[in-house]
Amino acid sequence: MRVRKLSSAHLRLGEAPFAHREPDAFSTLYASRNTMSLGFTASKTIRATPVAFRLSRAASSHARATPVRAMAKEIISTDKSPAALGPYNQAVKAGNMVFVSGQIGLTPAMEFAGETIEEQTEQVMKNIGEVLAAAGASYSDVVKTTILLANMDDFKVVNGIYAKFFPENAPARATVEAKGLPLGALVEIDAIAVVDA
Repeated sequence: MRVRKLSSAHLRLGEAPFAHREPDAFSTLYASRNTMSLGFTASKTIRATPVAFRLSRAASSHARATPVRAMAKEIISTDKSPAALGPYNQAVKAGNMVFVSGQIGLTPAMEFAGETIEEQTEQVMKNIGEVLAAAGASYSDVVKTTILLANMDDFKVVNGIYAKFFPENAPARATVEAKGLPLGALVEIDAIAVVDA
């Protein structure tokens, strides 16, 4: 460290010793170390990013590999309702949900209950009730239905009969007109119910 020699004149003027000290080796080294420290910290942060990314990808991969147990599927069948007309079942129970296939106005003897919309709608609702009972459910457990009509002009009649089976807390519903229903039926209704697990 170099210190400028002070004369007696400087002292008399009150000039403080070391006021004009020039940078020395220690100060230079200290500043250099601070700069190196900052650089080291930044570089460690940058290098750590890929590690975190790899851990994140590993966790994501583990999550994708976790097996998921499928709900048990139970086939519902009853001789109190007409048999299925094709490769399907009267109903399927999965977990606490019951999916009732579309029912038309056939009796268990596989004959139409009648030729009128009133007779067929009554039979359809009876068939749905029998299938629900076989699954341990009832009309009050139904949460969604779909009504298919061969003629939308029959909507009012069907709606009146349908309402008798759901006097309160009626399920959600969709009603559409279909160009042709199985065996020339006038109405078809399916249902979804939720029961206690």
